[in-house]
Amino acid sequence: MSKTWFITGTSRGFGREWAIAALDRGDKVAATARNTDSLKDLVEKYGDALLPIQLDVDDRAADFAAVAQAHKHFGSLDIVINNAGYGQFGMIEELSEDEARKQVETNVFGALWVTQAALPFLREQGSGHIIQVSSIGGISAFSGIGMYHASKWALEGFSQSLAQEVKDFGIHVTLIEPGGFSTDWSGDSAKHATPLDAYTDAREQMQKQRASRTAKPGDPEATRAVILKIVDAETPPLRIFFGEAPLGIATADYESRLAQWNEWQDVSIQAGG
Repeated sequence: MSKTWFITGTSRGFGREWAIAALDRGDKVAATARNTDSLKDLVEKYGDALLPIQLDVDDRAADFAAVAQAHKHFGSLDIVINNAGYGQFGMIEELSEDEARKQVETNVFGALWVTQAALPFLREQGSGHIIQVSSIGGISAFSGIGMYHASKWALEGFSQSLAQEVKDFGIHVTLIEPGGFSTDWSGDSAKHATPLDAYTDAREQMQKQRASRTAKPGDPEATRAVILKIVDAETPPLRIFFGEAPLGIATADYESRLAQWNEWQDVSIQAGG
């Protein structure tokens, strides 16, 4: 049966690829973007199956209106994908208040508002799937993008709680955690804090490490078939990596955490009185 999707951030990257995947198989898509001119070619190709909506996810009222518009237009809502977001580069000391707040407004609150807007529709029909686009940076962390990590860790936290809260309504929640992909995440859409000279050496080291992690970036188009497998699964995962590298990063990180927690367990017990 045809499904109805609501996808934020469809002007490029994953959002655009997943909209195409859905439309190619006959599904309907409400596609949001800050500038819907980027969707003109898809409208020409897919016609009424695509509803372009101009949206800045930072605007809570606009998020609720966009979701309601999509539901009214298509008469249903099955899959909600919070893909809109960007990367804020900068050492923690370098970040301005505006840069820090803006990162959270978009990556955390934007996803939260869209999720809240969609839930009444999904609860009423007793089904649905909310997909949050996180990152390997949502479970691990590297220097130079600390505020981005903070936003994705927050997304992971509220989404894991959400999954437990809506399970009995027949609603699934999935966190997609990509590694490095050939998207615009670190390109024109990224923001950069004003650098401090004190971090010049650390920044050079960070750039080398990042280059090694993303030496072979994934192809976003290859994720089209994968997103369809996830939304069609009878029991979709709460979390899934995209790409080969994230599992190794997560394994090393979590093994290190467990080792340190165990090493200090005697002290931890003392804290309990």
